Amino acid sequence: MVKSTKGIRNRTRHILRKKPRQRGLSPITHHFQKFETGDLAAIVIDPSVHRGMPHRRFHGLTGRIIGRRGVAYLVDLKVGNKHKTIISYPDHLKKVQ
Repeated sequence: MVKSTKGIRNRTRHILRKKPRQRGLSPITHHFQKFETGDLAAIVIDPSVHRGMPHRRFHGLTGRIIGRRGVAYLVDLKVGNKHKTIISYPDHLKKVQ
């Protein structure tokens, strides 16, 4: 038997898939989104942008912006009883009202 790979994007065939009419690059305005400290943001991974992509286990979760690191944002999540800090590009974040 061949040993299965354990890469960062393994088992993401359905999670990191776009609908047929949304395929290709995303609008550039997604990259220029601005978030303020304290805003709520949902992590929705854009598979066409590989840089600044959070791990697939955080796809669909909502957290609070706690700061910036260069172009990326720091997002504080509560996963179970632990607090996690995710570094993500704005392409993979969506504002929550």
